[in-house]
Amino acid sequence: MSQPTIAAKQPSILELEPGTYYWCTCGKSSRQSFCDGSHQGTEFQPMQFKVEEKQKVAVCDCKYSNNPPFCDGTHAKL
Repeated sequence: MSQPTIAAKQPSILELEPGTYYWCTCGKSSRQSFCDGSHQGTEFQPMQFKVEEKQKVAVCDCKYSNNPPFCDGTHAKL
C-alpha cells in the first residue's frame, strides 16, 4: 500500500457543525483536512465521519493518526 502525503505536521483545529464529512486520507487535497477528489486514480479513498453536535475537534493532517480522522499526536514522531 502507498504511503499518504503528509499535508501538515500539526492538526487542523476546527469547529464542526453537525453533519457528514469526508476526511482526506491521501494528503493531496487542496481543501485539507477534507477530500477534494485528489485521490482519484490511487488506492486511497476518503474516510466518511459524522458529527452529531457542534464541537471543536483536532483533525489529523499528517495522515498517520491511529484514531483517524482525529489527531492522536503521531505527527510529533514524524
